[in-house]
Amino acid sequence: MHPRNITALLHDIVAAGIAWCLAYWLRFNFDIPPLFFHAMVETVGPVIVIQAVAFVLFGLYRGLWRYASLTDLQRILLAVGVAALAVPTVALLAEARGLVPRSVYFLDPILLLLMMGGSRFGYRAWKEHQLYGKSVMRGDPVAVIGAGEAGAALVRELQRSDRFRVVALFDDQPQLAGQLVHGVRVAGPISTVKEYAARTEVRRAIVAMPSASAGTRRRAVEAAQQAGLDVMTVPALEDIVSGRVAISQVRHVELEDLLGRDPVELDTAGIAGLIAGRTVLVTGAGGSIGSELCRQILRHGPRELVLFEANEYALYRITEEFASWAAAAPIHGTARVVPMIGDVKDAARVRAVFEKFRPSMVFHAAAYKHVPLMEEDNAWEAVRNNVLGTFQVASAALQFGAAEFVLISTDKAVNPTNVMGATKRLAEMVCQSLAESSAPAASHCRFVTVRFGNVLGSAGSVIPKFKEQIARGGPVTVTHPHIERYFMSIPEAAQLVLQAGCMGNGGEIFVLDMGEPIKIADLARDMIRLSGFGDDDIKVVFTGLRPGEKLYEELLADDERTLRTRHPKIRIAVQRESGGPDWRERLLGEIHGRAPPDEQAVRHWLLQWVPEYRPDTGCPDASDDAASKTTAERTDERAPRPAAVQR
Repeated sequence: MHPRNITALLHDIVAAGIAWCLAYWLRFNFDIPPLFFHAMVETVGPVIVIQAVAFVLFGLYRGLWRYASLTDLQRILLAVGVAALAVPTVALLAEARGLVPRSVYFLDPILLLLMMGGSRFGYRAWKEHQLYGKSVMRGDPVAVIGAGEAGAALVRELQRSDRFRVVALFDDQPQLAGQLVHGVRVAGPISTVKEYAARTEVRRAIVAMPSASAGTRRRAVEAAQQAGLDVMTVPALEDIVSGRVAISQVRHVELEDLLGRDPVELDTAGIAGLIAGRTVLVTGAGGSIGSELCRQILRHGPRELVLFEANEYALYRITEEFASWAAAAPIHGTARVVPMIGDVKDAARVRAVFEKFRPSMVFHAAAYKHVPLMEEDNAWEAVRNNVLGTFQVASAALQFGAAEFVLISTDKAVNPTNVMGATKRLAEMVCQSLAESSAPAASHCRFVTVRFGNVLGSAGSVIPKFKEQIARGGPVTVTHPHIERYFMSIPEAAQLVLQAGCMGNGGEIFVLDMGEPIKIADLARDMIRLSGFGDDDIKVVFTGLRPGEKLYEELLADDERTLRTRHPKIRIAVQRESGGPDWRERLLGEIHGRAPPDEQAVRHWLLQWVPEYRPDTGCPDASDDAASKTTAERTDERAPRPAAVQR
């Protein structure tokens, strides 16, 4: 053992001897008869040996006294308890029962427990006072919102730091009011933060509620903001539990903290069974969703991960990230990561990559997704990339024996009003057509589509744009005061895509539960406040709906319905059959042919292939009158949100 542990063992041996003798003295009121005094001296040695063996067996010398905790106390209790049973048993076998009064057997373990536990916790208290005692009155005064386990752990951690000085706790649990947590009083419910801040020097609050719902955290943040406090929060619960960060590593509140969703429960065994030991290919591997998919896939132990990406810098960046993973944590470095530059529209390149690696599973995340960019001069490129590119990858997966193909789609594909949404709907239909034509084959590929809304912080989303506008001093531009969108985090989206990928039989469109829609104007105001500004400091300016933009997004088309799956956050959209191989061949033939002369012709062409498409600019030959209405008229029609959108 380490010399420090030998010292601890010697301490406990001495404590065991003192406890045994003290038990005799207490039994006889400090006047031990000679006969029993000699019995005490004769028995103390064997008792110490028995108890010392129990101490070692129960691992009392694996930790440091400086970090003595309830776990150490439990070990002491077990060791002393076992020794308390062993000592009278040995005395009985040695026929020494009459020399040891029965009360000694009860007094000894109690005294020994007090001496061993007290010395350890006394040493810890002394050591912490030596190390941190002077920092108790240092640092900025701060209020902690949340007096649960996370709040208590945060208070203890901050007491060792001179950065912050916790002066009060706030929690809505009535039984905690007025109680002390590591010496800090629970001042009252969260609603009293403003009153407390008005009469004290505290100017900062830390929300320590990592396991609470997003609504509860939002209410706590709003209460602190209304009190004029600078609001911070603790790391996410999964980061704390995994040990990646300490609870004391507080940070400023981000929008994701307020819009956070319940943790995703995954069929980890099912996903690992789908991915482990196989070759997986991800298109668009350098994008927001594609890169997160790759991170999640690597955690499930593939044999090989092929990153297919057209953007050289994005591919370089994600490859370097995985190289650092392999160096820091070999468990993630067992898979071979292969970066491949390529365009999904390039049939020869796609086939060459599939022929070389023959992936068992394909995730197709490559797409043009920015609505305004694809609406005008780039409309035909959206058709070629999103429809033709999907077909090239999907047909290669079918040709070279992939078992699963997962298409990443969007809620904008439902009743689309823009080119991007219409092209993604066509991509869904192409995959459905391939699924129907490949189903009779002996080794057919399962084609699965996963449809979800916006992800927080993805490239091209409103959140990075709002951050830039706030950094410039505003204004923050929002298209319409009533516009709403569904949001989920990038990791959650990737996790549910993997989950859906191992659930499908082929041909399904899985719809992810996006929760409740969020008004973009409220999103902008939240970001302004979280940046430390008031509504008067940075204004929100409404610029009007852009071409192709809806006030709200849907997750299911009108003629679709959903079926439950075994996962509460995933449903299946049951829809009409596709047009079959002939339909697909005619579609691809027209895409391969001459491009329409302008974006108006592209919209007219899309109307012929996507019946539910309602373009946002007039199309003279459209069958539906709505297609030729002005933007203002359509805005008025869409302004009231339906009472219930089918989900």
